[in-house]
Amino acid sequence: MPALKPSLAALAACGLAGCVGAGAGPVPGTPEFTASRVSRAYDCGVGVDRGRIIAGFRQEERARFIAANASYAVKSYNAPRRCEAEERAQLQRELRSGARR
Repeated sequence: MPALKPSLAALAACGLAGCVGAGAGPVPGTPEFTASRVSRAYDCGVGVDRGRIIAGFRQEERARFIAANASYAVKSYNAPRRCEAEERAQLQRELRSGARR
């Protein structure tokens, strides 16, 4: 069975219309997105300094990060545990740069 490829036109139209599907996931640059990456980093065995990441957020964003991180911790029980070296390196780069914002 061939893999389904999303139509670029459909993706562009959805982006312009502000579509958010049930499986869309968190928006990059948000505390929720960072929490999702932290959760995946844990799944991949990447060391994460949550204190440093939390310190990089404004006060109102910290609560959002902590809540999202807790919800991802529950979901991670079903997450794939296997990570390639490339994914681990990407997670490390993302979390380093995200903590410096």
